[in-house]
Amino acid sequence: MREKQKLAPKLRFPEFREAGEWIAMKLNDGCDVNPLNSELPEKFAYIDLESVEAGELKARKIINRDEAPSRAQRLLRHGDVIFQIVRPYQRNNFHFKIDGDVYYVASTGYAQLRANESADFLFQIVHTDDFVERVIAKCTGSNYPAINSSDLADIPIAIPNSAEQHKIADCLASLDELIALESQKLDTLKTHKKGLMQQLFPAEGETLPKLRFPEFRDAGEWVEEPLGKLSSYENGKAYEQDITDNGKYIVVNSRFISTDGSVRKYTNAEYLIAEAGDVLMVLSDLPKGKALAKCYFVEVNERYGVNQRVCRLKADRVDAKFLFYILNRNPHLLAFDDGLSQTHLSKGSVLECLLYVPQKREEQQRIADCVTSLDNLITAQTQQLAVLRTQKKGLMQQLFPVLDEVSA
Repeated sequence: MREKQKLAPKLRFPEFREAGEWIAMKLNDGCDVNPLNSELPEKFAYIDLESVEAGELKARKIINRDEAPSRAQRLLRHGDVIFQIVRPYQRNNFHFKIDGDVYYVASTGYAQLRANESADFLFQIVHTDDFVERVIAKCTGSNYPAINSSDLADIPIAIPNSAEQHKIADCLASLDELIALESQKLDTLKTHKKGLMQQLFPAEGETLPKLRFPEFRDAGEWVEEPLGKLSSYENGKAYEQDITDNGKYIVVNSRFISTDGSVRKYTNAEYLIAEAGDVLMVLSDLPKGKALAKCYFVEVNERYGVNQRVCRLKADRVDAKFLFYILNRNPHLLAFDDGLSQTHLSKGSVLECLLYVPQKREEQQRIADCVTSLDNLITAQTQQLAVLRTQKKGLMQQLFPVLDEVSA
């Protein structure tokens, strides 16, 4: 006979080691799922599925009730947790702690959770791998997988006594604060880079940038050239049938580029191997996608195989890194996205893309070096943030028990 699981975490604070096992229950025994709300106010801040990212409210829109979308239904109260039920693997959930005179209403793309005890603990428990995996298993749909409210309410959880809940929540909240601080630093660096690039490259309709390094202020206007005169072009090859877990080369596809190299496939095939200095660009994407015309700069030889729907550009009459920066998500190429159907950039449309380039290669290199130094800071900050998130994930695996199938 299978031994009954002891419902307790691997790591426990000393004062709770003799506090007994945690209690297994369904989610709706630990909180109200989508509590009944009163009539929506005349005006409110609307939180849709694009408003929250990694636990932070990134945007809000003040709207009138009579102009609100039909999905605007979750009138929030201080302490509520909104859980993303559409694509829940993204974990873009939010613990609402905003005070003030403005009402907030969330989309029905979120489930509204109102804790019976510690809302801070509830917010942490719905981010555990065990909980999220159970939610994903109950999702339906392929493009936009979602879980319905009744299935979510039935997801099993385990909770300790109130004092231990608060202790765990306080511990993890301190890590969350540190992660939020480092995330803000990263956002600041990215904002600074965006502003710097707007200064270092000519605005639309201009032939000179607003900011120029002193040694190049008398170097003349930038010249307009089609990409076809600055580089050679080659389409990627069909690698998908040659994917292997232990391949020598990383397959550069649109997913690899759109995730800045974090999502990888491997191959041993050598159909088109990129070389250091190559610029690889995504040619196809969904309507209003974030990958179209996004570029990846190759730093080393013999590491990357270029897949279909990605092109390889070899800089000829221009500095390669400068070409990468001026071509990445170039507005001319993004204009081919009509927002209705999938976009496929042709070789001709890519090579006809007009670019403004400094006449002196030294100025190109100076600009590229400046932006690269900022990119290096962004990379270091991104890595620091990833370390903190990994540490929190590991701690949560110790602080929360993994449930077997329970009857709650």
